[in-house]
Amino acid sequence: MSAAGRTYWLTEPCRIRREDNSLRIERADASPVHLPITDVRDLVTFDHVDINTAAVSLLGRHGVMLHVLDHYGNYAGAVTPAEEMSSAQMVRCQVELTADPERRATVARAIVAATAANVRWALDTDHLDRSLETITAQLPDCHSAEQLMGAEGNFRRTAWGVFDTILPAWLRLDGRTRRPPTNAGNAFISYTNSIVYARVLTALRCTPLHPALGFLHADTDRRRNTLALDLAEPFKPLFAERLLRRAAAQKTLRPADFETDVGRASLSRDGRKKVSTMIREELATTVYHRTLRRKVSYEEIIHLEALKIVRLCLEGTPYKPFRPWW
Repeated sequence: MSAAGRTYWLTEPCRIRREDNSLRIERADASPVHLPITDVRDLVTFDHVDINTAAVSLLGRHGVMLHVLDHYGNYAGAVTPAEEMSSAQMVRCQVELTADPERRATVARAIVAATAANVRWALDTDHLDRSLETITAQLPDCHSAEQLMGAEGNFRRTAWGVFDTILPAWLRLDGRTRRPPTNAGNAFISYTNSIVYARVLTALRCTPLHPALGFLHADTDRRRNTLALDLAEPFKPLFAERLLRRAAAQKTLRPADFETDVGRASLSRDGRKKVSTMIREELATTVYHRTLRRKVSYEEIIHLEALKIVRLCLEGTPYKPFRPWW
């Protein structure tokens, strides 16, 4: 996988074919686009994609992932390279670390604390201060994943209620719903959360870490890459709640950007383009990193988060989850 490559966002139905050492993206209403495989970091698909084995082989040979989001924005899966960068030494360290209940709980508590603080930062309202104090006081007494996620769930429900007071009526969540989301606000959150998960999974694939050996979700979601789920948590508020709040304030989104039916909603074709553009621009945003003493993009910050887990496993460096410092 090329760390210098780009992420390509496929928001329309298309065919992916191989042409020499390039990918040919064929769309119904446009001429084919040719992508040199060395320029591709990964692909994120928002709509129907037809891909053949020759293209899959080319992706696998160059370590390029193809992330698939379903019609409702849920992360449906990925075409991943057969060869991973995971090392035996790293896997042994991860297994040892995640098998220790107290060490695993320490990391999980830090993730929940950072996520709650980031939600408060993203919504920028003092109405959440009391709830943040409550969950902060509860966390030291939480020793299992169920207890931690229960505390986080209570905080999240309060936060979503506060968030609804900021949003226009047609974008309000009215409680978090998934698979499928029941309204426009939930559809936006589902899409952005899935994209954050995809970005974290790509970052993990660039390290020797095994994405299935996590801390917080290890006992509650046995079928997915639980480390990717863990590391995505602190970043979701940066993209989901924050971008929805901004889109509502700037009136970027319209009801026509969503397709709604009884009990279900999804982004429309134009909506998917808008959301992918918003996230691409946000991922490219740079801030000054005080430790590295240079500007880094949000995309790079996600990669740096994965490297924190590498240092935790190999060097025992305490893990401090991402919190915005700007």
